[in-house]
Amino acid sequence: MGPSILDVLLEYWPIFLKGLLGTLKYALIAVGFGSVLGALVAVLNLSKSKLLTAIASVYVNVLRGTPLLVQMYIAYFFLPMAIPALNSLSKEFYVLIALILNSSAYVSEIIRGGIRSVDKGQTEAARSLGMSAGHCMTRIVLPQAIKNILPALGNEYIAMIKETSLAGTFMLYELMYTRTILANKFLVWQPLFIIAAIYLLCTLVLSGLV
Repeated sequence: MGPSILDVLLEYWPIFLKGLLGTLKYALIAVGFGSVLGALVAVLNLSKSKLLTAIASVYVNVLRGTPLLVQMYIAYFFLPMAIPALNSLSKEFYVLIALILNSSAYVSEIIRGGIRSVDKGQTEAARSLGMSAGHCMTRIVLPQAIKNILPALGNEYIAMIKETSLAGTFMLYELMYTRTILANKFLVWQPLFIIAAIYLLCTLVLSGLV
């Protein structure tokens, strides 16, 4: 059966460490930029304009209703053909675009749900006291909504850590890609157990922090 799991880990731990750092980096970029874009989509979804709400709804439903891997392939193969100016960019860019867009759709629903969770009566009371819509949102609604948004946002980061495993399909150096590297050394099953253990440890630690 070849060397043991412990032997492989001790010998090739720098490869696994580099893969883990890549996974955490891609997940952080995806959720970070996805949060900014998701906040914008959430604002559009909560607007009084039916057109803006419809656009935001279509955006969210399409990205949440299609597999991330398909979105990655579309970004990887279609974007360079549709926008020739992007041909000079690295393959990492296209994969990150797919991750960011996918994350933004989920984050937008997290933010929208957090804002909607605040009792509508508080908004009405604030407006009746003469507060503007902007002040009402920043002083009354958001401070309460953030308590519901942050834990869910942490869970989205945890989920994205696992989703980035698909980036290895495009030869990006992340945790799952280490299996491809070690396969050249005729190590087939050992890296899979090590990778699974690292993912499990990351999710347990981050879940505890959340």
